[in-house]
Amino acid sequence: MSVVVPAISAGSSLACARSLGRRGIPVIAASESDAPPAFASKYVTETARLPAPTDDIAGYRDGLLVLAERPDVETVVPLREPESYVLAKHREEFAEHVAAPWPDFETMESARDRHRLFERAREVGIPAPKTRLLSEWDDWSRETVVKSRYTVLVRENRTAYPGVRFVSGEPDRARLADRMGHEPIVQECIPDGSEYGFFALFDRGDPIVTFQHRRIRSYTYSGGASVFRESVAHPQLREQGIRLLSALDWHGPAMVEFRRDPRDGAFKLLEVNPRFWGSLQLAVHAGVDFPYRYYQLARGVREPDDGYPTGVGSHVLRGEVVYLVSLLRDDYDHVERPSIPAAAGRVLASLLTDRNFDYLSLDDPRPFVRDVANTVDGVAPATSTPLKRAVSALVGK
Repeated sequence: MSVVVPAISAGSSLACARSLGRRGIPVIAASESDAPPAFASKYVTETARLPAPTDDIAGYRDGLLVLAERPDVETVVPLREPESYVLAKHREEFAEHVAAPWPDFETMESARDRHRLFERAREVGIPAPKTRLLSEWDDWSRETVVKSRYTVLVRENRTAYPGVRFVSGEPDRARLADRMGHEPIVQECIPDGSEYGFFALFDRGDPIVTFQHRRIRSYTYSGGASVFRESVAHPQLREQGIRLLSALDWHGPAMVEFRRDPRDGAFKLLEVNPRFWGSLQLAVHAGVDFPYRYYQLARGVREPDDGYPTGVGSHVLRGEVVYLVSLLRDDYDHVERPSIPAAAGRVLASLLTDRNFDYLSLDDPRPFVRDVANTVDGVAPATSTPLKRAVSALVGK
């Protein structure tokens, strides 16, 4: 039985394809892009094109449903917010054809709606920064962060990510809400602390397998998606993650993001991503094969959680370069710029000691080549045509 894996730019789709393919499970990689890295993997059995959810979320739903209706398809993997939204909202339609190990729409909304999420976290005693709707916030004396109320904003058959804004002083609330397209939430800024992720696969409120990592570097020195992270195991972090997802009666995969507040050492909730996460490959490197466990859950199979080693790291090589460029180019008021020589030394040292990578694999090298070509095309499209031709000939897809 095949599994439909959205082929996106994040390394999670490639991690799924490789994990399942190495176990002999056919993978159908589906994407709105012409040449995502996963399309070049030798572990992808078939590719399919879908409409872009940013332009046509209904068409994207219909494309996924056509694949799900095939008799050889076992399930679909949620890797980003648009398909998480679609799969939850239309769960009954999908469940007529495939196993559906993901939450129903009401449960999804309890995580996708950050206002509801933080209210629930407060009820079950999960530490979190002060959070209010923009219209309710009354303390502009210190720096705050304004976030979209939703992990993905869905309206007029399109999806969007309104982003995050750091605010010093009281803003024009009406103008800010208009720019973001809805009433966002406002949070107090937690002083610069380490960011942690709690990752889990749940079966109707019951944890099947869990994992944790600490973010060490991101695409910019101010934060964002991680480019280097390592496995950790904090009992308090695990307890809080399980308590929150159990309170939500969660079903399927989820990432709970925390920041450790240096003022009191507490893990403070930042958000819940109702899907698999971009750094999925790290867990696989550490022996926690989430994609296969998801496939097992779809088939009604549960195995014990055997744990994992700590201190395992994994890199996005392209991301490490972008991080170094950020040190030279970017300027952020809310974060102090690290020493460039020291930061470069840390990058080099970790590349020598932690030789695990999200894209680069000697067993399956073509996706890494494709990712490099896509990056060059994004930075210098006018000069990248010869490279693209060479890569297309090399990867054969």
